[in-house]
Amino acid sequence: MTGQQFGDYQNEIYLDGLFGRQPGLPMTFADLAARAEAALSPSLRSYVAGGAGGEHTQRANTAAFERWGLVPRMMVGAARRDLTVDLFGLRLPSPLFLAPVGVIGLCAQDGHGDLAAARAAARTGVPMVASTLSVDPLEQVAAEFGDTPGFFQLYTPADRALAESLVHRAEAAGFRGIVITLDTWVTGWRPRDLATGNFPQLRGHCLANYTSDPVFRARLAKAPEEDPAAVVREWVGVFGNPLTWDDLPWLRSLTDLPILLKGICHPEDVRRARDGGVDGIYCSNHGGRQADGGLPALDALPGVVEAADGLPVLFDSGVRGGADVVKALALGATAVGVGRPYAYGLALGGTDGVVHVLRSLLAEADLLMAVDGYPTLADLRTPGALRRVGG
Repeated sequence: MTGQQFGDYQNEIYLDGLFGRQPGLPMTFADLAARAEAALSPSLRSYVAGGAGGEHTQRANTAAFERWGLVPRMMVGAARRDLTVDLFGLRLPSPLFLAPVGVIGLCAQDGHGDLAAARAAARTGVPMVASTLSVDPLEQVAAEFGDTPGFFQLYTPADRALAESLVHRAEAAGFRGIVITLDTWVTGWRPRDLATGNFPQLRGHCLANYTSDPVFRARLAKAPEEDPAAVVREWVGVFGNPLTWDDLPWLRSLTDLPILLKGICHPEDVRRARDGGVDGIYCSNHGGRQADGGLPALDALPGVVEAADGLPVLFDSGVRGGADVVKALALGATAVGVGRPYAYGLALGGTDGVVHVLRSLLAEADLLMAVDGYPTLADLRTPGALRRVGG
């Protein structure tokens, strides 16, 4: 096997401990969240930590992992593990990726978190899905990836010419796929954000991909670009596009890059997407940020994988640790995305903080596979590897 032994990260930490050096960043999600939320401004903290409605779906996403247990298998010789995965012709060192986070740029202390996260992707080999809503233009983000592939997440604007321009810019910048988010043409009811009266984009934040785009700039021709209010007004008018299945042929025509549809949780939607020529499915409920009272994304995953019938299935929502990553893989996910944990790592330690979070997640997943006797991802996906527990 040629895979990296990600579990070696714990050896580095223990060896440092012999010389009196303890980790500068928390080792558990709870501690990471507590420290990061204390460091963030109240408005940004509510945006990153909060969810829709009473946040029942957000909590259900994380609780869903507790209802599954990995069955230990002994004497299988799992001294080395192989976590490599093939995705759209790319050979990746692990199945982990950085999920798109629209305000990740604001989470860094220097206000350039998109660039910091991209540098962490370059250092770890963990691909990043870069959000449309970024502090720095997509070209600058892509330039930080190094040899690690990146994907561009598109909030499809109402102006088709602007959508085409954004996709073509992503192609030219070297992104390796387009992730089209379907569940955010309108924002969900978010009480924490409402309580602070805060919506970052309405304050002109994270709009660099628009203000750097020639099509969007042309729309501003009647107003000076230096007028922040004019930029925001134009963005509000163009952001939301309630896509239908009739739009899929047009979306498919925009690029020869792989296209994934994000936010799909129903098997029938998977089949329609597959029949429409998409290259992958992204099973997600936006981490519980867009709609409350819904099915946990993990509970939807097995049905999505079955309906995908061999298409790659990416997954996020509720992933907090390496055990969660392993369980999502065992349920059929091709790759697993992490969101809030890396946002918190970024808030505390910039690029180093993101690297710490990613290495910790991968180390836990790797060591769990070692202890429980699953040397490869294929072994995880055998019948009986995962069982329902509790109610």
